[in-house]
Amino acid sequence: MDKSLILNRLKKAKNFNTDTELADFLDIRKSTLSNWYTRNSIDYDLLFSKCENEMDMNWLLTGKEFLSNHNRTDLVAEPIEGYRKTRDAIYDMQRVPLFNLEATMGLVPLVDGNGVDEEKVIDYISIPSMPSCDGAIYASGDSMYPLLKSGDMIAYKRIAVERAQIFFGEMYIVAVKLDEYSTMKTIKFVHQSELGDEYVRLVSHNQHHTPKDVKLSQIAAIGLVRASIRLHN
Repeated sequence: MDKSLILNRLKKAKNFNTDTELADFLDIRKSTLSNWYTRNSIDYDLLFSKCENEMDMNWLLTGKEFLSNHNRTDLVAEPIEGYRKTRDAIYDMQRVPLFNLEATMGLVPLVDGNGVDEEKVIDYISIPSMPSCDGAIYASGDSMYPLLKSGDMIAYKRIAVERAQIFFGEMYIVAVKLDEYSTMKTIKFVHQSELGDEYVRLVSHNQHHTPKDVKLSQIAAIGLVRASIRLHN
């Protein structure tokens, strides 16, 4: 998909004549907007937060206006294009190991490709109609509140710690090396950093947590968050 079409529709909807006006509306630098055009990428979370209360998001993303069932003249539904950034297979049902994160001494043993250590598995959860997941953990802390709460189950897919493997704007479980002997695990949105390609920017959903730029070389392991599960009772 040509992401510039989305940005151009937004400019049209807001009656902006320049990219500077669009960047100001999105609260980003013009250089960041230029990178979106160049890399054909968009921070969808930012886009939704700025636009979902002002315009038809279906039109913004597809160029087509939303038609409710009351306004349709036919009953044949066309498939709606999803906006998943990955295109791997969907499984009807899979058995995902739920890990005891404290017993693993951090995130790395869960996502470094060494396989499942049954001694660290609390249980298994079954998730229908999902892409492949390597494991699940319980979230802790409030950095992603209220999107995630402490105690939510987070299913993830491990990926290589390489810039080309990261879908910027998505949520990840990240293990950041603090020193030679310890790492800190965290759940963050991973954005492009304005410090250059050697860095990424870790952003919380909770506005009380300040974004932080870290070097890719500091990341010991990373897993793409596929799903979250919350138990209310």
